Amino acid sequence: QVHLVESGGGSVQAGGSLKLSCRSFGYAFNSCGMGWFRQPPGKAREWVSTLTEYGAIVYGDSVKGRFTISEDKAKNTLYLEMNNLKTEDTAVYYCYADAASPKDCADGSPDFVWGQGIQVTVSS
Repeated sequence: QVHLVESGGGSVQAGGSLKLSCRSFGYAFNSCGMGWFRQPPGKAREWVSTLTEYGAIVYGDSVKGRFTISEDKAKNTLYLEMNNLKTEDTAVYYCYADAASPKDCADGSPDFVWGQGIQVTVSS
């Protein structure tokens, strides 16, 4: 059974940095894309970044230039390094993985799995 475990959240002052980790269990790591969403307090969940199975990387406009997504395949772990944090980055951050089979992945039929979420709080 696929599951994702996040770590590395916490509280930091504006301008500071944090690095989130997402360890995956039970599937072929990043076989069909992985990434991060976040949900600010009182708002809808929003996409942050994706690292595809081919190594392509995309970021949301609000984090571009400040956040860096990366992976360590040997450790089955996805990372999100967050620099120059702003108060508006305060949110619960969720790691996700598309655990679709190779056929479904090629057909564009996702099977998303989510982490439990981890709090990031940025104070002014």
